[in-house]
Amino acid sequence: MNFVEELRWRGMLHDMMPGTEELLAKEQVTAYIGFDPTADSLHIGHLCSVMILRHFQRCGHKPLALIGGATGMIGDPSGKSAERNLLTEETLQRNMAGMKKQLSKFLDFDSDAPNRAELVNNYDWMKDFSFLDFAREVGKHITVNYMMAKDSVQRRLDGSAAGLSFTEFSYQLLQGYDFLHLYRTEGCKLQMGGSDQWGNITTGTELIRRIEQGDAYGLTCPLITKADGGKFGKTEKGNIWIDARYTSPYAFYQFWINTGDEDAYRYMKIFTELELEEIEALYKEHSQAPHLRALQQRLAREITTMVHGAEAVETAEEAT
Repeated sequence: MNFVEELRWRGMLHDMMPGTEELLAKEQVTAYIGFDPTADSLHIGHLCSVMILRHFQRCGHKPLALIGGATGMIGDPSGKSAERNLLTEETLQRNMAGMKKQLSKFLDFDSDAPNRAELVNNYDWMKDFSFLDFAREVGKHITVNYMMAKDSVQRRLDGSAAGLSFTEFSYQLLQGYDFLHLYRTEGCKLQMGGSDQWGNITTGTELIRRIEQGDAYGLTCPLITKADGGKFGKTEKGNIWIDARYTSPYAFYQFWINTGDEDAYRYMKIFTELELEEIEALYKEHSQAPHLRALQQRLAREITTMVHGAEAVETAEEAT
């Protein structure tokens, strides 16, 4: 199974550095995606990244889920217009445990397969790194001009009266260092993420090139939106969470059932493992009798089963 081809037909590929596809064809690759530990549950906005790691593992490669314990303490300026609240260490630990439990539903962490998934926390390698050491070892390799040119930085400088704090400005260096650290310790050559992360990812590949003279790569997925351009995964009540304590399996199931036709077809490719032929057949069936909502029903069933199990689906279907 070709990972890049899989992402391509599923509409999950936005950008990719030259040489990435060749690398993946040549060897078992270790890659990571970073997750912010701002809550003790993932929400469906994270699902595209989680599915990318799942496909990556299915294609025989080794996925790392990086929890940003250190970077979560300062906040990423990408796509944000205001600075984020900082987390305590205790909260971070609780959030990480919750996220690992959920990621285990999608990724194999426990087998002895050579490509089993691993969870890493950048707090582990950042907590004893002094500011002076960081400035010497990392800061001197990247120019301010290079950092200023990033879109995420420019947008905040142009569009926000509050500007950008030094803490947030330094975020891309910290994320770049994560990539360097994982390159050294795990042989990790690829970082993946949403298209808003491209600037941070390229800072990492640049650090690896300058400090280790190594080749590293980046790949991004599009940010998922609704057909009307609205933000995916948000409702009047807020996020749709994966944890049943915050979003009941019934409400979770309902969210997918209420998806529009155009979105349901697209989400079927992104959020399920169904193959193209089966999705096309469902689409055809749906087109002939849209009122039966064949697409939405299958979508809701597939995703709810993956997240909450088959029993939850039966209960939700009965209630519906």
